[in-house]
Amino acid sequence: MKPFLLATALVVVPVLARAQTDQQALVDRSTLALQDAMMLNVSQQPRTTLTHARAVVVCPQIFKAGFFFGGAGGDCVLVARAGNGTWSYPAFYTIGSFSFGLQIGIQDSEIIMMVMTNRGLNALLNASFKIGVGGSIAVAVVGGGIQGDTTAAVGADIVAFSIARGAFAGVSLEGSGLDSLTGWDQIYYGQPVDARQVVIDMQGRNPGADPLRELLTRYGTPVPPPVATAAYGAGPVYAAPPPAAAAPGYPPPAYAAPTASPQPDYAPPTGGAPINLQPAAPVQQQSLPPPR
Repeated sequence: MKPFLLATALVVVPVLARAQTDQQALVDRSTLALQDAMMLNVSQQPRTTLTHARAVVVCPQIFKAGFFFGGAGGDCVLVARAGNGTWSYPAFYTIGSFSFGLQIGIQDSEIIMMVMTNRGLNALLNASFKIGVGGSIAVAVVGGGIQGDTTAAVGADIVAFSIARGAFAGVSLEGSGLDSLTGWDQIYYGQPVDARQVVIDMQGRNPGADPLRELLTRYGTPVPPPVATAAYGAGPVYAAPPPAAAAPGYPPPAYAAPTASPQPDYAPPTGGAPINLQPAAPVQQQSLPPPR
């Protein structure tokens, strides 16, 4: 019995390790794809949109191929922002679509979806979500026409950026389905968790995803507005104090006008004549007896 258990363990452990390695590789590729999107030279819109996003879906490599029957697909990670501004650990998803018609070629691109509303996030947390189906969730895809797509992105629940070779690519996501990979979540975190428990309840934790979360914190933190400063060489600028308000229920104090100072009762000398300092009567000399 013991040799059988030992043999089973030797088979299961490498399989689990390989599965977790595949998931970590997806997390690492998602980190690089997000960094590329934040450093685009053609537009700052991904970085600006991230500062207001409720969650982010990163699909680092989406393959699209076909001749007459076509399809596209890839794996993604979903990360959500908590109320205190911190970011959750990633939940795993897969995206895929099927098309019918004349199409030739192979194309790969990166898809970054900024989830702007709680309604959009709740839709992604369902068992399966199809982009553009049902009309309840508004999705705007920023592709080749940046200016037009920017206008359409206003008020959207999800804003998706399709990037190929350092520029926006016109890739249609209409009808693409996003499905959660609960089995991958459980293997990566070593416990029975699903996407909602990972990104909303914050139950999953794996240090391998910390670089992704740090990148989201760096670029996803809103920048405070600049404070106006005085020009160099000018004195400090102070705001004028507001006028003092009278106490409620009491009229403002009234003060009487100042009166003139009283005048003396005597008449001042006039004409500039000198004042006579001589006594009015002559002074009489008297002899005093010597002291005893």
